[in-house]
Amino acid sequence: MLSSRITTALAAAAVTLTTALSAVLAAPTAAHADGPGSGSPYVITLGDSYISGEAGRWAGSSNASSSRADALGPTAYYDNAAGTAEQIPRCHRSRSAEAYVGGGLTGVNLACSGATTATTTGTYFKPGLDFYDDGAGHRGQAAMLQTFAGTHNVRMVVVSIGGNDFRFADIVQSCVVDFLSSPTWWKDYCRDDSSVTKNFTTANVAAVRARIAGAFRNVQTAMRGAGYADGQWTLLVQTYPSPIPRGSGFRYSESGYTRQSTGGCGFWNGDADWANDTALPTINGAVTGAAADSGLPNVKVLDLSSAFNGRRLCENTVGLYEERGIPGWTSPGAVDQTEWVNQIRTVSTCCSSSPYYIQESLHPNYWAQLATRSCVRQAWNGGTPRGGRCTIAGTGLVNGEPRMSLG
Repeated sequence: MLSSRITTALAAAAVTLTTALSAVLAAPTAAHADGPGSGSPYVITLGDSYISGEAGRWAGSSNASSSRADALGPTAYYDNAAGTAEQIPRCHRSRSAEAYVGGGLTGVNLACSGATTATTTGTYFKPGLDFYDDGAGHRGQAAMLQTFAGTHNVRMVVVSIGGNDFRFADIVQSCVVDFLSSPTWWKDYCRDDSSVTKNFTTANVAAVRARIAGAFRNVQTAMRGAGYADGQWTLLVQTYPSPIPRGSGFRYSESGYTRQSTGGCGFWNGDADWANDTALPTINGAVTGAAADSGLPNVKVLDLSSAFNGRRLCENTVGLYEERGIPGWTSPGAVDQTEWVNQIRTVSTCCSSSPYYIQESLHPNYWAQLATRSCVRQAWNGGTPRGGRCTIAGTGLVNGEPRMSLG
């Protein structure tokens, strides 16, 4: 009798154990949360207007009708979830920005037009590449990156920073004012204005270079804080492109005001030469030098210095839509015959009804954004990131983008 009870109990236990084991085996395996090294890959863009998508609304320029060049319309910079406004006013993160490379890589744009290495507050909040946090929702780009990277598989971070630390907008303004306020026979050059030269002293260049290196290290700190080893992601540092040709390459004469009133490129030839031969190499030298100074082992450089050559503002190889007899930006050949850099606009930005922002001036436009996007995708290199020099490879469009090469 006792033996029978034991046998019955053991049999019941065996059934219970088998049922439990079957339930465990049948239960779905818990999904591994996305994060460092897990999940779909992401590319994040950080920095200033040359990567945020500033001027990305416009595909070329027209003084006759803004509609000819209006590729994205008045909502071009709306980047909130509902698509009804900007997350941060005047960051101008356009839909054509280079972050959105596709090809199995999801892009997130955290850059902001007007940003410097450090966060600034004022009329408009400009998050820098730091960990600023006022507790009211205003955070630096490094802080935003760390939060996002903690729950997403960030494989590449692309950065454009430093131009505003050299006071780029103020330099452009000085050059245009000097062009408009001095005669051809007594040119007042901006290249020797004290307000300009102070930005290019040995001491200031070194100071800016140090700030840029610190910004790159902040990106590393953010990624480490999110749980990444340095080898799990790549920092792609991009240099700045030349926005205007040397003096001999302008299609408008120095005499009169046509260079600015029609072309929106009010630079004396001598200042245009200085911008290409001295200012741009100095700024880009500070950027690449900072990348080396940062000590990050996972840095690649995307050289954009000549990426738009042949399509620059007022260059004699391109023109306004009305000058080239092209109806609009969707017309065949528009990408090859119109400018990839936005005009420096003054009077046309004066009124609330104007579709233009003065901050769009001298920035890569829709065509240029897509061109840079192509080079970023090539730099991603199928998951084995590499650096290189981005240049125009030919005419026409490939999958809606200009034909570019990363050499």
